[in-house]
Amino acid sequence: MGLFTGKKGIVLGVANDRSIAWSIAEHLHREGAEIGFTHLPDTGDRPKNQNKVGKLVDPIGSKFLIPMDVCNDEHIAAVIEKAVATFGKIDFIVHSIAFAPPADLTGPTYACSRNGFKSAMEISAYSLLAVAGAAKKQDALSQDCSILTLSYFGGEEVIPGYNLMGICKAALECCVRYLASELGPYGTRVNAISAGPLRTVSSSGVGDFDKMQMVNATISPLRRNLDVDEVGSMGMVMLSKLSSGMTGEVVHVDCGFNIMGAPPADFLSKISAAT
Repeated sequence: MGLFTGKKGIVLGVANDRSIAWSIAEHLHREGAEIGFTHLPDTGDRPKNQNKVGKLVDPIGSKFLIPMDVCNDEHIAAVIEKAVATFGKIDFIVHSIAFAPPADLTGPTYACSRNGFKSAMEISAYSLLAVAGAAKKQDALSQDCSILTLSYFGGEEVIPGYNLMGICKAALECCVRYLASELGPYGTRVNAISAGPLRTVSSSGVGDFDKMQMVNATISPLRRNLDVDEVGSMGMVMLSKLSSGMTGEVVHVDCGFNIMGAPPADFLSKISAAT
């Protein structure tokens, strides 16, 4: 009997087998969870996104797989309606959604466009509020529901290359705290994982990502980069009863990078060797 035997929920944001959301879903499944998934809406006649995500989730017994555009309230409502029709109540929600237009993400923050800023904030931060709000409105949350989203240290401190997304993650982390305060009286916990730099679809649009990983590996106390499975296992723990007293928190899973106030003594020698 696993930690999630009898537990049911939804995972939002799986893009491929390198997605953090997918790693979390795998751990939830191993512990007995029943899961419904969403995918990016497809355009044209070919269900490319549906097929790509379906190949991952079908073998683990996905209870449903439906499209969701987080900029569309009707899509969000439909996902929650499907979850309620399938599960009755939702015990967990994984929110792993972020996007910024490449032209606005790769340049300096002072040069981002007004529309690019709006789009990035709406998808990367407001979407968490929208999903939680839709679930609360439809009375879909169980008495001990847990919501988890994904952040990055660039939302706390300046990480060159992360740029506009850092601003979005700062907003997302603030959303976590306010949601935790407002949903706590109903028994719902809301937390975030701040993961170290991992090569995912989202990170592919970040400038100087290779340098971010190199710096993380040379500065972090563990002197290495993260494995996605390490985030997946922590995500499972934070959604489970093992973290029942935790809400409104941003937990760093980054090999200790966030604790360093200055580079370690061997930093310069490692950087020189790497270049």
